[in-house]
Amino acid sequence: MAEFSRAHINKMHHLYRINLINSCTGYKSANLIATKDNKGNSNVAVFSSVTHIGSNPALLGFFLRPTTVLRNTYENIRDTGHYTINHIFSDILEDAHHTSAKYDKDISEFDMTALSEEYKDEFSAPFVKGSPIQMAMSYVEEYPIKVNNTILVIGQIENLYVPDDLIEKDGFINLSKAQIATINGLDGYAVPELKTRLHYQRPKPHAETTDG
Repeated sequence: MAEFSRAHINKMHHLYRINLINSCTGYKSANLIATKDNKGNSNVAVFSSVTHIGSNPALLGFFLRPTTVLRNTYENIRDTGHYTINHIFSDILEDAHHTSAKYDKDISEFDMTALSEEYKDEFSAPFVKGSPIQMAMSYVEEYPIKVNNTILVIGQIENLYVPDDLIEKDGFINLSKAQIATINGLDGYAVPELKTRLHYQRPKPHAETTDG
């Protein structure tokens, strides 16, 4: 089995280190975050760091790389307070990944891919048309991560759009039915299949956990 010490990791070629550390955490969410600036320029970019913060209120977070270079998504969110999160699914993998390319602010990734803008309920930011799960988000707050100058952005779900056939009786959203993708590392995409759901677990009686 390969073993990597911190000293070894620090001395690695930067591309090898990036791939290794980005993939060692396991599968990550695969989402497109879409925004629009105050001049009407739209933007959409792939993110693999969207994570659940809390359910009441319904909060989601995502991480941004250092803003020492132009970050259109971040600037648009701070300027307007609105953005959308859209799940990547099997039919749009290549176009979704291409949104990671660095375009100028006045060039929309929607125009450079087959992805299409969609607007709902007078929400200012665009959704990605055809995405099975779409969320209208409002900016709440952010936290700077001092150790590497990244930013944790936290937003609240204003509207959640999910097809009826994906929602089970208890509110569980079956992502596999919609062929929702996940990301392995930086550029590996997979479409998982749901194997099983397990009941809420409680401690076993002491007698069942004692060795004979």
